[in-house]
Amino acid sequence: MAEIDSDQPHPRRQPADGSQMPKDVPILLFYDGYEEKAIPGHLGRLYSNARRLARQGWRTFRGRQTHTGFYTAFLGLKSSLEAIGYRVRVNDFAAARANPDRPIGIAGFPSVIDKVRLPNPYVFGPGDYGADERARRVGADPNARILTQPCQWAVDYNQQWVGDKGAVYFAGIDVNAWPDVSERPKTFDFLVYDKIRWHRDTREATVLNSCLAHLDARGMTYTVKRYGEHHVSAFRSAVQQSSALLFLCEHETQGLAYQEAMSSGLPVLAWDDGDLVDPFQKSRAPVDLKVSSVPYFDKRCGMTFTMADFENVLDEFWEMRASFRPRDYVSDTLSLERSGQLYVRLLAAAGAGR
Repeated sequence: MAEIDSDQPHPRRQPADGSQMPKDVPILLFYDGYEEKAIPGHLGRLYSNARRLARQGWRTFRGRQTHTGFYTAFLGLKSSLEAIGYRVRVNDFAAARANPDRPIGIAGFPSVIDKVRLPNPYVFGPGDYGADERARRVGADPNARILTQPCQWAVDYNQQWVGDKGAVYFAGIDVNAWPDVSERPKTFDFLVYDKIRWHRDTREATVLNSCLAHLDARGMTYTVKRYGEHHVSAFRSAVQQSSALLFLCEHETQGLAYQEAMSSGLPVLAWDDGDLVDPFQKSRAPVDLKVSSVPYFDKRCGMTFTMADFENVLDEFWEMRASFRPRDYVSDTLSLERSGQLYVRLLAAAGAGR
């Protein structure tokens, strides 16, 4: 069993705990991606809303996920701030231009950097600001005060381009939206979450099918959900029907799905080889970079394994499954309130000229 400590933000890269933003003015957030478009004016808002609803309806009809990970994290950010008493406005260009010294939040896909050309100091994230020369240009922007990543290994990876502007910001998990279902009657021993993204032509056999064969050999029941090919309602239903989560992913910067399952009381058995597989990132990563598929995890959450020790860890995990307390970990570490408090400190630091 591999043990992973909770990935806490690096103290050098965090503002003082006392940093706050006034609650009598709204926090201004900007997002651009598949779901919403950062376009100024009323017509821009109408276009963005119409496009979002059309996309959501089409993907729901096809049984696909309606939100990208970035948009899910962005909605979590908005909810986190509201949970601690802040008002939030999204893509309000007029308010930002009227208050050029007020720090703003920019999030989403790299397109948001080009679309949100404002004089305000900003915190970037959750999202993707690019890599290589693009990331260097973003890092060199004097208005880009803090550039977040969801976990410490991602901050360390990007330090080569943005220097000490990097900071950890995690998306909060709504524990009320993902209540404890551990005492409900179960249909399956495992919900197998298949998020294998690279070398799938070989790893479907060597990882997914190999794990399923070991479950079959023990007479264990399971249901499989593949990342991107199910609606959130199907995932929620599978979580409610399962006793535990088998999480198969090469590496994650946060991993909302496994954290939502933990909030629901499911202990996690996670494949975690610690190897960076993404070929783009691997060719640019520091030699000593250590990655994880479960960057937020401790002994309360479950256990991790490599393929070489899966059978032994599986048996130990199953014997210990009742002793894990994954929901406690999420409540203590990843709640909406903790996420919102962290973001407010980052935003205040950006406004203070960090």
